Amino acid sequence: QVQLVESGGGLVQPGGSLRLSCAASGFTFSNNAMTWFRQAPGKERELVAGITSDGGNTNYADSVKGRFTISRDNAKATLYLQMNSLKPEDTAVYYCNVRVWRFGGWNSYWGQGTQVTVSS
Repeated sequence: QVQLVESGGGLVQPGGSLRLSCAASGFTFSNNAMTWFRQAPGKERELVAGITSDGGNTNYADSVKGRFTISRDNAKATLYLQMNSLKPEDTAVYYCNVRVWRFGGWNSYWGQGTQVTVSS
């Protein structure tokens, strides 16, 4: 059974930093690209950053480029999101996501999310 468990969220002041983690199990982590999404109140869920299975390539939403860094540790089956220079508009629930090929098709899995609040 695929499980994704996010942690590391919290309350931080503008300009501060947080590091989110996503512990994965139930699939071969090193074979799959991973993605971070976020959802702010009243808004649709949006892509934040993605990383290939080997960590060699990453992509970011324009709104977080230069401030956020996605990374992974395949030995620990863990995905990370380092968030620096946080802004109030970064306030959201952050989710990790994986698409796994099984049962004859691609299946999308989500964690329960971790709340990030940027406020003074």
